[in-house]
Amino acid sequence: MAFEPPQRLVRALGETAPDGDAWLGELPEVAPAAAALRELTVERVQVPGGRSSLVVLVRRADGTPAVLKLAPARFRPEAERAALAHWGGLGAVELLDGPAGDGALVLERLHPDVSVRSLPEAKALLEAAGTLRRLWVEPPAGHSFETVAGRTGRQAQAMRAVADREPELAPLVGTALAAREELLAAPPEDLLLHGTFRQSKVLAGERFPWLAVGPDPVVGECAFDLARLVRDRVEDLIASSSGASITRRRVKKLAESLEVDQERLRGWTLFRAVESGARALRVGRPKDAELLLEFAGWL
Repeated sequence: MAFEPPQRLVRALGETAPDGDAWLGELPEVAPAAAALRELTVERVQVPGGRSSLVVLVRRADGTPAVLKLAPARFRPEAERAALAHWGGLGAVELLDGPAGDGALVLERLHPDVSVRSLPEAKALLEAAGTLRRLWVEPPAGHSFETVAGRTGRQAQAMRAVADREPELAPLVGTALAAREELLAAPPEDLLLHGTFRQSKVLAGERFPWLAVGPDPVVGECAFDLARLVRDRVEDLIASSSGASITRRRVKKLAESLEVDQERLRGWTLFRAVESGARALRVGRPKDAELLLEFAGWL
């Protein structure tokens, strides 16, 4: 079959791919080779799929349905493999194959078209938060996962560069960077985190009603992980006349339900929203940037 990447993936990688990147062009050879190596029977490419990987529905040699996931090295698929292996299927999709080193993962097949986002908002937040809690565990000894300090340090450099080009952003970027410095001064814990958690990353499963997918694992404090969930459905929040008050209540409710310090959650939510807004500007998505930066202003 043709391993044609979905347009959603093509557009997303087009925003971030370095000059000369050939990953998409190599897929027609790499994908069937990865499937053959693992004795997988290919059914079809999942559409619309994700923004950083090709997801292929397959069957294993014994007929078990599974997913073959392929991602460029810059999206750290081997770190995802290590995190999924450490979680062992508790709270997250189960890893079905061992190390291979080619950036391909064979995963338990969930229901890709049914995410927590399909639930009413209050129920979706409750289920998502419960799933996230199960992922917060001690990292393995001698791990090589990126830290929150390291990841946000790289992001801070990019944020400063955007603020230099867009001076009107400088005050908000400055506030976000100051919040980061204060938060990193005394982190309350160092746990393995999902890293990019949101409602659309929680899919319906058979072993558990809901399981997390697509981690970009990082080690740090829980408030950093929870911060991305605060701004889920940001379009609805911005459209609401009471969006600012809803956001503040959401911070309070999520912090209390997961026993996270409310001010630390607010601070990381601010930093991550400004970082996402600055990145959206950098890659040419001004409408997304406007939403994110308005949201950040409420914090």
